[in-house]
Amino acid sequence: MNGMEDLMKAAQAAAENIQKQMAGAQEGLDKIEVEGVAGGGLVTIRATAKGRILGVAIDDSLMVPAEKQMLEDLVAAALNDARTKADAAGNAEMQKMTAGLPLPPGFKLPF
Repeated sequence: MNGMEDLMKAAQAAAENIQKQMAGAQEGLDKIEVEGVAGGGLVTIRATAKGRILGVAIDDSLMVPAEKQMLEDLVAAALNDARTKADAAGNAEMQKMTAGLPLPPGFKLPF
């Protein structure tokens, strides 16, 4: 039975190590910046790969009360673009980290 205990301890240690690496990777995602753009660059959203919004830039030419709906649409489009890029950057970082793990195809870790 000692061999089984050793195997269980090794598996637990490996799982804890992976959890620590995942936590570190999650922290790293907040340091990777992406930029979402809409309207040919008239609206720009800066965000982290973790999805935290860092800033919004709106070209002065859009500051016309009659164009309020268009501005709102462009902000939403830029936010969605930033979110898509944040997801892609986050997935790329997680793939780097899990590249050496013997995971079955299609298995997704909860992060």
